[in-house]
Amino acid sequence: MAQVYTDADAPLTPLQSRVIAILGYGSQGRAQALNLRDSGLQVIVGARRGLSWERAQSDGFEVLTVSDAVARADVLMLLINDEHQPALYTEQIAPHLRTGQALGFAHGFNIHFGQIAPPEDIDVFMVSPKAVGAQLRRLYLQGHGAPCLIAVHQDFTGDAKPIALAYARALGGTRAGVYETTFREECEADLFGEQAVLCGGVPALVRAAYETLVEAGYAPEVAYFECLHELKLITDLIYESGIRGMLFAISDTAQYGATTRAERIVDAHVRENLRQVLRDIQTGEFAREWILENLAGRPVFRALERAAAEHPIESVGETIRAQMAFLKKRE
Repeated sequence: MAQVYTDADAPLTPLQSRVIAILGYGSQGRAQALNLRDSGLQVIVGARRGLSWERAQSDGFEVLTVSDAVARADVLMLLINDEHQPALYTEQIAPHLRTGQALGFAHGFNIHFGQIAPPEDIDVFMVSPKAVGAQLRRLYLQGHGAPCLIAVHQDFTGDAKPIALAYARALGGTRAGVYETTFREECEADLFGEQAVLCGGVPALVRAAYETLVEAGYAPEVAYFECLHELKLITDLIYESGIRGMLFAISDTAQYGATTRAERIVDAHVRENLRQVLRDIQTGEFAREWILENLAGRPVFRALERAAAEHPIESVGETIRAQMAFLKKRE
């Protein structure tokens, strides 16, 4: 079982005399910067000139180039996309690092797979909030917090773990629980969860079920409601009460059908495919594939992106969602 930490285990003291630089001011960077500042810590932002720079300035932060922010700060949190981190690190971060600084990540990919190799005389830690940026900020403002994972890759000063705990507390994480892990465990489990369930498995199952109903002559709109729209109702129940709580909340007919037919969907063949997906992650095969895909200009990525956008469920969904004025359109 993972070690769990709360407010009592995570004083802010290790960060109170340090300057923290948020490198990247996207959704996660903005939320983290605002939460840290509202927790009483000194925060600057490192960004490129443009929209992110302007937004950080409008939020009242001192904004510098990434190189200048690295030279100025004591604690660095790298919050740009994984695939862009190695180049930024090589060009604008590594030349300005100094002994005793702390370099933080929200995901273990580039450390675990060796795309970034920090010098031995700095601390390297991870704080990974289990929430997207908007939710991380909203929960903080509500007096709650998102759970966080923490890990230490390199502890040069002896303060890496206290810094990680203090950082997680400043985000609001210790209000919900901070769990200790490793860069390897977080990275591999995160990739697997995305691919097998959250962003890969569930959408693939939704599309396949939709296609099955439409091919059998059911109206596309009915298929959309039954295979996609109502998914939110079920995932909300699971999120709030677990799978057992969800089964208790649904009808007995739904529960019986679910529990007697689930093994037909997730059968031995599917389970072996899941194991192979995990093996590809563990061996580094997926990481190598993704790194090469980016070096080649993302031909496979873009083709699959187009195919997903052109699936019939998307046009049906746009029409249905247009009737629901309460939905917020996401760009």
